[in-house]
Amino acid sequence: MSAPKTFKIKESESEIKKLIKKSNPMIAKRLQALLAFKRNENSGISKRVVSDEIGVNHNSVQTWRSLYIKGGIKMLMAHCNTGYKPSKINNDQEQALKKLLENPSNCIVGFVELLDWFNKTFETTINYKTFHGFVVRKFNAKIKVARKSHIKKDIQAVEAFKKTSSRSVKKSSPRKERISKK
Repeated sequence: MSAPKTFKIKESESEIKKLIKKSNPMIAKRLQALLAFKRNENSGISKRVVSDEIGVNHNSVQTWRSLYIKGGIKMLMAHCNTGYKPSKINNDQEQALKKLLENPSNCIVGFVELLDWFNKTFETTINYKTFHGFVVRKFNAKIKVARKSHIKKDIQAVEAFKKTSSRSVKKSSPRKERISKK
C-alpha cells in the first residue's frame, strides 16, 4: 500500500470551519474533506480514511484533493453543474393547470386526458413523460386518484347529512362506556 499523499493547506482550521457553515451541503462535504486533510497535514492521511470519515466515495475525495492542489480553495469551492433545463411550461400555463387541477368539477380522469387538454389549449406538443414529471413534481398529482367530490353532488343534501351526523357523533360511544367502567 502506498503512502498517503501530503500537501500544504494554506487556510487555517477555523477558516475552513467558517466556510463549512456558510456553504451549501455539497460544497460543505468538500470542505470537510479539506479539514480532515488539514488536521493530518504533517503525517498525511489516506483518501479512503477521509472518505470513511465524511461518508463519501474515495474517488470524490481524490478529485477534491486534486482540485485543491491545482487551484486552491477557489477551485475546490467552484461548482460547475448548471442544474435542470429551463421548463417547457411557462408560468401562465402552470397557473392554468393549477386552476384546472384544483377545480373539483373538472372531468379529467388521467394524465393522458390532461395532456390532451393542455396541448389543445396552449397549442403545444409536449412529450407525455415531460408533462407527467412536471405535474407530479409541481402539484403532487397521482394517476387516476378518486375525485374528492362528485361533479353532480347536491350541496344541500351534504349539509343536511353533516347536520344529522354531527349529533350522533356527540353521543357517547359504547367504547367510552366500557373504558370508564374499568
